[in-house]
Amino acid sequence: MSGSANLPGHFRPRVLIVEDSRAMAEVYMGYLKREAWRLVHVETGAEALAVIEREPPHALLLDLNLPDMNGMDILRAVVARGLPVAVVVITANDSVLLAVQAMRDGAWDYLVKTQFDADRLRLTVRNALERQRLDQLVATLRDGARDGYCGFIGSSLPMQAVYRIIEAAAPSRATVFITGESGTGKEICAEAIHRQSPRRDGPFIALNCAAIPRDLMESEIFGHVKGAFTGATSERKGAAALADGGTLFLDELCEMPAELQTKLLRFVQTGSFQPVGSGRIEKVDVRFICATNRDPRQEVDEGRFREDLYYRLHVIPLHLPPLREREDDVLAIARHFLVEYAAEEGRRFQGFRADTEAVLLEYGWPGNVRELQNVVRNIVVLNDAGEVTPQMLPAPLSRVVAAGEAAVTARSESREVPPATALAAELPPGDPTLRIRPLEQVERELIEDAIAACDGNIPKAAALLEISASTIYRKRQAWADADAAHSA
Repeated sequence: MSGSANLPGHFRPRVLIVEDSRAMAEVYMGYLKREAWRLVHVETGAEALAVIEREPPHALLLDLNLPDMNGMDILRAVVARGLPVAVVVITANDSVLLAVQAMRDGAWDYLVKTQFDADRLRLTVRNALERQRLDQLVATLRDGARDGYCGFIGSSLPMQAVYRIIEAAAPSRATVFITGESGTGKEICAEAIHRQSPRRDGPFIALNCAAIPRDLMESEIFGHVKGAFTGATSERKGAAALADGGTLFLDELCEMPAELQTKLLRFVQTGSFQPVGSGRIEKVDVRFICATNRDPRQEVDEGRFREDLYYRLHVIPLHLPPLREREDDVLAIARHFLVEYAAEEGRRFQGFRADTEAVLLEYGWPGNVRELQNVVRNIVVLNDAGEVTPQMLPAPLSRVVAAGEAAVTARSESREVPPATALAAELPPGDPTLRIRPLEQVERELIEDAIAACDGNIPKAAALLEISASTIYRKRQAWADADAAHSA
């Protein structure tokens, strides 16, 4: 057994090379010696299993033809134990079937001896180590994953990051600057921060800067005295005074007029303000949370937002991801609202049909969660059934359904005689090309096998196949429609 020396105080990923040929092992180690990895070499399967048992490597370069066992047995042992090891199979056998089998059994990559150079091996191992690192990160996040948090619904990785930032920022007095598209839940986020903070028993005052006329905005924030302007028939407290001891949430902050930004800056810096028409200075204790659906940095660069105010408020940035980037959260949110609205309206809905869920996953949701709420409310009010079918979806989702049906019909009409079948009929028996099957057929079998291996858990199968779950839902629906069209 041989290996490179340790570098104290520096993390070095471990790479185990299992190769019975010492000459080949020396070549591999020569290729990899430039990298900051700890290399270990063993010549037999038994030695490899002993090393793996003692200290699992981060990456494993595995020869399949070992003197005491088949390397595939080592691969399967690593996978069966759920070890976080990225396995790269190296063999002299260039059989494509063997490569596919190794990948199906859990190998991350496959290399054929004499068909790769130093750069290729280094890149492969580097990518394997990065994959192993990301898998560990995902596993860590998943272990502590929550299905929802403080009014949010969803277990996607982007939302897990949001939940953690809220938890970390809430106890502080620091200003939080929330960004995100309209409908992503910026006010829910602000309320969550307030409720998790020491100010939870104080007031939470929300002010939408885009919904207030420009000439009334200063009064809405700072209040006014009687007679301060036409219509000011009595003294009125503004949001600043009302939020004393609590949290002031300024939504759509980038809509605030430039002249008022100067006064807001002074208020943020000193905690003091002057009501409109008053000569007195008032001081309050307020925690600020701001939000915008614009790019605040761009607003500064284009002169619409004061740079000094931006830096004063942009202390803890928190970005809310759009719904289209939240993996399968759309289904969890849709199911939640379906149950809630069905109870309110006295409807029988229990869930969504699989083909309906495929449409929900396919749609881009430009209006985000707010749009999804409206869609589900529309369905519940206008329909009554046990399941939501695609035909119940309102526009623009109905157009997605129509487009999908048209595409299926077109494919069905173009396949009266399957090209592969027609070609196979013309080939003589024993022709090696007869083993070739249409890529679409191979893809379908691979996806269905993955789903079966995961006991029907489509998100898990999608993760293992490294594709989106929405892709599987969409493809399965297309296959079902095509099968129905052929049998009709």
